[in-house]
Amino acid sequence: MTDPTPAALDAPSPLVTHAPDHPVIHDAPDAQTRRKTVRRTQIAAVVVVLLLAAGAGRTVFSRMANARVLESSSAEQSKQYVHVTQAKRSQTGQTLVLPGTLQGFVQSPIAARSSGYLKRWTKDIGSRVEKGELLADIESPEIDQQLSQAVAAREQAASSLALARSTVERWEGLRKKDVVSQQDLDEKRSAVAQMQASVAAADANMQRLRQLEAFKHVVAPFSGVITRRNVDVGDLIDSAKVLFTLSQTDPLRVYVNVPQASAQLVKPGQKVTVTQAELRGQKFEGQVSRTSASIDTLTRTMQVEVALPNRDHSLLPGAYVQIALPLAASQALTVPTNTLLFRGTGTMVGVVDAKGGVTLRRIGVGRNYGENFEVLDGVTEADRIVLNPPDWLADGQTVTVAENKPVAPATAASAGATGTADAAAAKAKL
Repeated sequence: MTDPTPAALDAPSPLVTHAPDHPVIHDAPDAQTRRKTVRRTQIAAVVVVLLLAAGAGRTVFSRMANARVLESSSAEQSKQYVHVTQAKRSQTGQTLVLPGTLQGFVQSPIAARSSGYLKRWTKDIGSRVEKGELLADIESPEIDQQLSQAVAAREQAASSLALARSTVERWEGLRKKDVVSQQDLDEKRSAVAQMQASVAAADANMQRLRQLEAFKHVVAPFSGVITRRNVDVGDLIDSAKVLFTLSQTDPLRVYVNVPQASAQLVKPGQKVTVTQAELRGQKFEGQVSRTSASIDTLTRTMQVEVALPNRDHSLLPGAYVQIALPLAASQALTVPTNTLLFRGTGTMVGVVDAKGGVTLRRIGVGRNYGENFEVLDGVTEADRIVLNPPDWLADGQTVTVAENKPVAPATAASAGATGTADAAAAKAKL
């Protein structure tokens, strides 16, 4: 019999107890451990199955959600969004700006009535003269001699008239004494009448020559400025030669041609504003003095005359200016210019109905105001008109109207405040 080894002593062994009646055998610790391991394995398997099921469910739900998002995104991207506007009644008048050329209110060529040689001139171009002021003197010896002859002829006729009158007085006395016949007395009276007519003719001729003599002094017929001098000392002057050109510069006048579309809105007495490019920042107020009240068949315009005060003479005749005519409101429908569609059938706009359907309508275009234009027919105030219509817009197409988001008024103020704060911070750093 061998001695037990330490391993054998340490190894567990079943303990058998003997009772008096029945023997009892207890389980070994290995069986209990196996049962616990099996139970843990089963629990782990259940947990893994649950986790796998949860992962599978999450994947399915994620794919379904992605499919719905993709479907919604595709449907959203397939929509064609447009911005719309509506036609409005024009409540404010427009300003029509037209070009024009300034003219003197009165422009007159000054000519001499009498012939001769220019003795001297007293005013040159740019000189401002008053009415009746001397401009030039003409030397005409022929008129001087004719006037002297007319004076002598008048004196001769007056002397003959005095003799005829005294003769008549004597013959009337003789007729009372019945010394001469009535026929002789009537002849003497007729001679007196003839002498009176001769004196009157001599007076008329003398007055005519005196007026021609006065025409040797050329004077200004009205106040203005000399814009041209065409003669010099010693030039031969006749009635057809223009010596000076005189222009009245206060007030001035300017003629403009108003298009037929706006002719009905221009009335006499209407205030206008005149500007000149060389006089920056200055505006001159004028007034429509008269219109031609008719349309020129060649240009389809109406001529309008504007009177313009020029007390300080800052405006010069002949200058190119711009005339701003404020027109009354026409109450016509207006829409923005960026709603137009130019197709082969004419000028059109896209109108969106309540269901989003597009209808292309042909319109009649009136006056163009730059950003807006008049619509004569084709749309109403209730129609929704497409802004910035794309080229692919077609009749019957379905679109979605995008909401116009208003810009918050505080945005600009906040931006300005931010810019001010940034500037202050930069200055503080410096």
